Amino acid sequence: MADAQLPALRLRAAAKRFRQGRREVDALRGIDLDVAAGRITGLFGPDGAGKTTLMRLGAALLLPDSGSVQVFGADTRDAAAAIQADIGYMPQRFGLYEDLTVHENLRLYADLQGLDAAQRQTRFAELLRLTALGPFGQRRAGALSGGMKQKLGLACALLRAPRLLLLDEPTVGVDPISRRELWAIIAGMRAHGVSVLVSTAYLDEAARCDDIVLLHEGRVLAQQPAAAAAAALAGRSFLVRDATRHRRSLQLELQRRSGVLDALPQADGVRVLLAADAVAAPAPGERWEAQAPRFEDAFVSLLRAAGRVAAPAPPAQTTAPARADGGVGGDGGDGGDAIIAVRALRRRFGDFEAVRGVEFDVHRGEVFGLLGANGAGKSTVFRMLCGLLPATSGSLRVAGVDLGHARAAARARIGYVSQRFALYANLSVAQNLAFFASAYGLRGARRRARVLWAQQAFELTGVADANAGELAVGYKQRLALACALMHEPSILFLDEPTSGVDPLARREFWQRINALAESGVTVLVTTHFMDEAEYCDRVVLMSLGEILASGSPHDIRARAQVAGQPEPDLEDAFIALIQQHEAVLRRAA
Repeated sequence: MADAQLPALRLRAAAKRFRQGRREVDALRGIDLDVAAGRITGLFGPDGAGKTTLMRLGAALLLPDSGSVQVFGADTRDAAAAIQADIGYMPQRFGLYEDLTVHENLRLYADLQGLDAAQRQTRFAELLRLTALGPFGQRRAGALSGGMKQKLGLACALLRAPRLLLLDEPTVGVDPISRRELWAIIAGMRAHGVSVLVSTAYLDEAARCDDIVLLHEGRVLAQQPAAAAAAALAGRSFLVRDATRHRRSLQLELQRRSGVLDALPQADGVRVLLAADAVAAPAPGERWEAQAPRFEDAFVSLLRAAGRVAAPAPPAQTTAPARADGGVGGDGGDGGDAIIAVRALRRRFGDFEAVRGVEFDVHRGEVFGLLGANGAGKSTVFRMLCGLLPATSGSLRVAGVDLGHARAAARARIGYVSQRFALYANLSVAQNLAFFASAYGLRGARRRARVLWAQQAFELTGVADANAGELAVGYKQRLALACALMHEPSILFLDEPTSGVDPLARREFWQRINALAESGVTVLVTTHFMDEAEYCDRVVLMSLGEILASGSPHDIRARAQVAGQPEPDLEDAFIALIQQHEAVLRRAA
């Protein structure tokens, strides 16, 4: 290969176009980009920005329609095989063989990559030590947690000790502990001279990168150190508190104000980013405290400047579900009958007890979070609450219905958005809406009215004839939520609903969820995004099948306060509490 002082990856006027059904899409529009050797470069951008296409061009799996792509000076048109022998590439959905063990997956990928037999055992031992998978060498890949699967995929990508490592959203769908472990591995690659290009949906990960690249609609909006991007916004970021108002209503109010580019729940207030020409104008009762700008602020500001419009007004239910007290809306957690009641819940899979005596209540109009590391048991609890899995023992009541005796009746009162896009990819948007309306028992004029409502409220009219499988991830998410709300349920279950969705689309999604909660809909959500857990009125934190902590996000943060970390954020608290709990169990074993 060429001189190591050359950029690890260089694109010059690189363009790539794809055909999707009847449409042609410009994924990359003549971009110029250098990825420096020996550094970690973070690739950010909204859905459809071109991040995955750029990764595939860099891996020589695609060739540009025009322009050039070079890896350490070698052009992908002329030297694809040599380039692929010198890089590691981990796509979003790494193709592990789930019926094979960890060792068998490594051996298979070593065969595919032509790794010398004499090197294998040494390399396997190094990678198993690096990823902490050594004790799990004989475990089937399908039995690994989400974080362990990602680490195994990374080990397979590192088998040939690459000079350039391309990672396409390696941390999506894994818990905060696994995310930190993955980043420790990535940082270690830099110490060994490996150049890394990593795309991610977590904006806080910009702080772990040497350089950041922001893509939008196939063009480079910015390339610079993350700190430099944030520094340009000094004086525009604030934490707003109002002791007389719930954070949800405060956030909704701030989002509507002129000059506000972004408003997110944070700690006990709402973090606000102002436009360049706006000034802080506190309303009565509000306290505005200046905050240091961060890359997330720069990300939002740059995309707004590039024409990414502010989030649309959230849709309202055509008729808000009635609350037990006769009103609608409210801030949740303020008493009233529990709309979800869980008592002494247990679930066994053979000899393994995945859920052990879990108990909690969820009240009407509340946003309730179910959190935990991969393998903690939260997904099992969630599936039982949705009526998809029977409990081994204990009781579950949803909307007044005992799930042990009338699961079908309970399911008719809930809406469900799954972690993976679960609609019909070969049907159009309009056909999906009509199908789910019929499945929920809507007929005639009522069905037509709800389909029209969904298309308008979720801005799906322009893509009504497009097949669902061709939609960008953000539009798929809108469609999934619209289908879940077709029958106006009083309870909404969200299972990792924003996994793989870009940060601005996540903001739009949560604006809609907040509006639904204000109208009286009860929301139960699982998520690995700790900033999303801040939207919840209350959360339950699970570890090894048990409830470790419960309460408001403020309560959870307070439990993790220590002298060295007096003001932990929710992610710090999540990691500290789970690690303490698991350490206690290990000492007791």
